[in-house]
This record gives sequence, structure tokens and C-alpha cells, in this order.
Amino acid sequence: MDSDPAIRWKVMRDLIDASDDEVAAERARVATEGWGAGLLALQRQDGHWDKSISARLTSAEAISWWRSLPPARQGTLFPEWTSTAWSLMLLRAFGLDPACLQAREAVRRIRDQVAWEHDGEPFFAGEVEPCINGKVVALGAYFGRDTHGIVHRLLGEQMSDGGWNCEQENGSTRGSFHSTIDVLDGLLEYERATGGPAEVSAARLRGHEYLLERRMFRRLSTGEVIDPAFTQFSYPTYWHYDVLRGLDYLRAAGAVPDERVAEAIDLVESKRDANGRWPLENPHPGRLHFAMDEGEGRPSRWNTLRAMRVLRWYHQTPRSASSGPSPGLTRSSYAEPPVSARDLDRPADDGRQVRVTETRAHREHVLSS
Repeated sequence: MDSDPAIRWKVMRDLIDASDDEVAAERARVATEGWGAGLLALQRQDGHWDKSISARLTSAEAISWWRSLPPARQGTLFPEWTSTAWSLMLLRAFGLDPACLQAREAVRRIRDQVAWEHDGEPFFAGEVEPCINGKVVALGAYFGRDTHGIVHRLLGEQMSDGGWNCEQENGSTRGSFHSTIDVLDGLLEYERATGGPAEVSAARLRGHEYLLERRMFRRLSTGEVIDPAFTQFSYPTYWHYDVLRGLDYLRAAGAVPDERVAEAIDLVESKRDANGRWPLENPHPGRLHFAMDEGEGRPSRWNTLRAMRVLRWYHQTPRSASSGPSPGLTRSSYAEPPVSARDLDRPADDGRQVRVTETRAHREHVLSS
């Protein structure tokens, strides 16, 4: 497992069935080594990371607006992807232990000094758009901040189709995959932190139905692919939806798979290369603190990890005895599904089909360099 601690501890937990002590020891290294330590070191004393003008602000009026903001409101959401919101999102994705000294200090700086560009609200009080507020709920719940008020707002903003949409305030009457997955991710983290209030669970399960009714990427009305980008697997995903992100969310939520994810699973399996790895696709343009993969089209450790654990979830989660879709939506334990060796077919480098036993050693090899 020649990789960063941020990936290694997830491989140990999700793919090779390491002990809790082994996983915890590796996870603790995120704060002191590799990407996690590097990102923590880039935080400024004022709580922000990058406060430069976003490339998206091109007009003189927009640039003037940015420069007129007080320092606390510069660098919260913009620039993408090196501002405070996206940097803290990465630390959560790395699995930085929220109880460690480094995490507590980083969050304290943000809590005390960072405000949103839009209206100057404190960072953990949230903003106005559901996609942003879903992120804030996820970050607040993970790092121990109170986000109850934002959750209450999000519950009131759920649309009749079960989704959310940042364009609702502009008249949209249909959910958006992008907004919905961000809110679902936040509600799931909130349930983990608070024990799962019934109204939050109910809203989240309606959000599951929104995704599943559309087969994870198709229009409900016509069956057409909503956006070709949904079929390309990016990482980090930031605010964007794609099929792998949607499936990995359902896995993390403990959903029982039903036939409505079968086509999406086939898509994931189709992207595995001859060496059992998945490539990075469609990287979202913007600034980066540092690269975590070798580039578009090259094997991605993050995508490989996520794809392998999604396939394990799909193939190893017991199905309900009934054939209807609803049993797949019942909330179950957040514990990762158990890992056991299984056989799979994949092409060898020379094109021949070989039989491979997916053992602990094989999983380590696939995720290593």
C-alpha cells in the first residue's frame, strides 16, 4: 500500500479487513504526514487558505465587489478549489480525526474568523444555497459544530420529487443531482453525529428515491442520460455529482442495493482496466493545493478505492426477500460491509482472461503504486 495515509487507512478499513487498532493508527498519521499534514500547514492564521481573486470573477464589477469585502469574507467559497470551504472538505475526505489537536485548531480558526462572501454569516451558520449548506452540515457535523439550524432549513427546502436544487429560489420546480447529493451527504453525516432524528432520516430516504428512480443518471421522463459528465468519475468531486459518487454515498449510508442501481454498477465495472484499476476522469477545472493523482486518464488511487468498495457493497450486501424497490431504502448500520475473498474475471496484461482471487495482498497491490 505505497500511498498516502489518507488512502491507506480507508483501504485498511474498507478493503482488507484490518483490525480497528490498525486502522486507527494509520488514520492518526493523516494529521502529521502526507496530504493531510501538508494541507493543514497551508492554513493561514486568519483561518483561510487561499484568498486570491477567483478566475471566475472576470468583470470589473465582480472584481471590485471582491476587493470591497472585509478580509474575513475573502477566500471562503472562492477561489475554487483552494478556498476555505474546499480545503476543509478535503481534510474531511482524508479522514482527519476531528478530535486531534490539529483538527481542533484548524476548526477553531474557521469558527472564530471566517465568514461567507454572500452575506457575512459565520462559516458554520451556513449560506443560502442547499448545495453549499449541505457541505456545511457535513463539515460541521464531522468536526463537532452545531448545524441544527441549517438542517432545519434544508428539510424545508426539499422539493416534491425528493431532491434539492440551488435554483429553486429562481423558480426551478425539479431537483438537481448536484444539489441533492451534497445535501444527502450532509444529512448522513448529521445523522451519524446526532443519532438520526426521524425527520432527517425520512428526508434523506426520499432523496435516495430521487436518485434511484432515475437509475442514478437518467431522466425520469425520457430515460436519457441527464449529463454525460455523470458517467465520468472525477476526484475530488467538489460539488459535482457523478455515478460513482452517488453509489459510494449509498454504500456509506448502508442502503440495500436493488435492481435500479444495476446499470450504474455495470458502468463502474466497465471502467476497470486490465490491471484492476480505475482512471481519473473529467477533473474539474480550478486551482489545486497539490495533485493527488497522475492526471486525467491515468490510474487513480481514489477512484480505484471507491470503485472497489462500491462493488463489494453491491455484490456482498444481502438483498431483501421481497422484490420491490422500497426495502433497498431502509436505513441500516453505518458499519462498512465485511470483506471476504472472492473470485473475479479480469483480462491479463496480454489480453488473456485469468482467474484472480481477490485476496488481501491483491487489494493492497491494486491500491499501491
